[in-house]
Amino acid sequence: MEKTYIFGHRKPDTDSVMSAIALSYLKNKLGENTEPRILGSMNKETTYALNYFKVKEPVYLNDVKLQLKDIHYHKGFMIQDTKSIYDGYQEMLKEELTGIPVCKKNGDFLGLVTLKDLSHNIVNENVEDLYTSYENLIHVLKGEEIVHASDDIIGKLIVAAYRSTTFLSNVKLNSSHILIVGDRHSVIEYAVNSGVKCIILSGDSYIKEEHIKVAQENGVNVIRTPYDTYRVSKLVALANYIKTMLKLNNPIKFQELDYVSDIVDINNIQKHTNYPVVDHKNKCLGLLKITDLSDKNPKKVILVDHNEKLQSVEGLEEAEILEIFDHHALGSITTSNPINYRNMVVGSTCTIIYTLYKDTNTKIPREMAGLMLSGILSDTLILKSPTATKKDQEAVQDLQTIAGVDYEMYGMELLKSGTSLEGLSKEDVLYNDYKLFTVNEKTFSVGQFFTMNFEEIEKELDEYVDTLDRVAERNNHCLVALYVTDIIKNGSYVLFNRKAQNIMNLAYQEEVKEGYFVEGCVSRKKHVVPILMQIIES
Repeated sequence: MEKTYIFGHRKPDTDSVMSAIALSYLKNKLGENTEPRILGSMNKETTYALNYFKVKEPVYLNDVKLQLKDIHYHKGFMIQDTKSIYDGYQEMLKEELTGIPVCKKNGDFLGLVTLKDLSHNIVNENVEDLYTSYENLIHVLKGEEIVHASDDIIGKLIVAAYRSTTFLSNVKLNSSHILIVGDRHSVIEYAVNSGVKCIILSGDSYIKEEHIKVAQENGVNVIRTPYDTYRVSKLVALANYIKTMLKLNNPIKFQELDYVSDIVDINNIQKHTNYPVVDHKNKCLGLLKITDLSDKNPKKVILVDHNEKLQSVEGLEEAEILEIFDHHALGSITTSNPINYRNMVVGSTCTIIYTLYKDTNTKIPREMAGLMLSGILSDTLILKSPTATKKDQEAVQDLQTIAGVDYEMYGMELLKSGTSLEGLSKEDVLYNDYKLFTVNEKTFSVGQFFTMNFEEIEKELDEYVDTLDRVAERNNHCLVALYVTDIIKNGSYVLFNRKAQNIMNLAYQEEVKEGYFVEGCVSRKKHVVPILMQIIES
């Protein structure tokens, strides 16, 4: 069953990580194949909760861009280098392709042969030389084994077209010759006595037993074919090993992890029809026909705790979104097909996931209860945030019992774990819980950091503001704000990039200085983003 990735936003907070893990557990219990992922480094608070309930950190997901492995290319389409040119041509005809990768017996990729190469070979190359196997000759000429003296057939082709007497007088045969002849017994006798490499008897010609015996003694291969001499002379070159057609230049090839967008860029320059596909050890995997790119199987994803494209994974537009579970305002994400979208007015996405467990009558194990409880307590500030609802409260009461903790005591320890500044850079503090927003084609970002000791940040206020200036300039954001929320004082200190001074003045209708304290401002969703959006929009 194909895997579906479940993940939150790019700057993972406790609610987004826990809802992804808990939802993935539920989906898998219901028979689906999902995996929780994260899009960035986790903060200390989230790590604390995972360690407390002994749950592994989800694996990082770099992007969901289309890769060659998501394309239905011609997997397994290749030919061994010792097969005949004829076999390669037949394989291309059967699959309606104009090229075929050539590999060694162990799968090592050697090169690409195309119909264009084959045409050039037949028309322009020297077809007197034969480098093939006894088996290939039998196969291509629909031949019958008379004497099999050696596996490799290497030499120059000669057709016995002269009168027998003329041929015997003027043509010197040796062990490097491959003779095409009919029922000319004198010529056959001359050939076996000369120890030629191989005799091809055309038209089902008869060969005397005495000549067969000499051929065996002298190591002369003998094959009989129903085809007449003319047809044999036309077909025999196609019995050559297909590796004889390989050119010295190394063709462009791709690996399954290559991005489709990169392949398209390369093809726009090269304009080739076929590209070999190999693995990292140069083992051949198959052939990509450039039109195969339209036959794709995009990665399947489920989004939690966000529905803004800027907040999500890179390449989201190339993936198939199956579902969204969120508790924020509708964002910018659109889908090409109808999806399941569950948006509830609650304080945490984990509350939504908790209702799914109840709706499906799925038993909640202790560790999943603990993770969902952590997400709710984090996003609602232990149910003290104005975003907390009755549904959040009911979920917390049930989950604390299953998890075996007192939610207030555990919640305080959880929030404390994320308030330490030890080992954090200024950007780490900003990106600890950071989200992007777009309005009227303008982008702004808001970070939120919880602390019980703003004085530590105040000592280095100018350095924090310098960081916000750099982030705004680097990303062309009209505003980069950091709300430092004090849980005890029930409010937030506001820091912002200097060029956004006018936006902040309008937002709070007075002269706002760096470190300005907004009483009662604890929820980014309710107390911050709506105000800033309104000002930037107008």
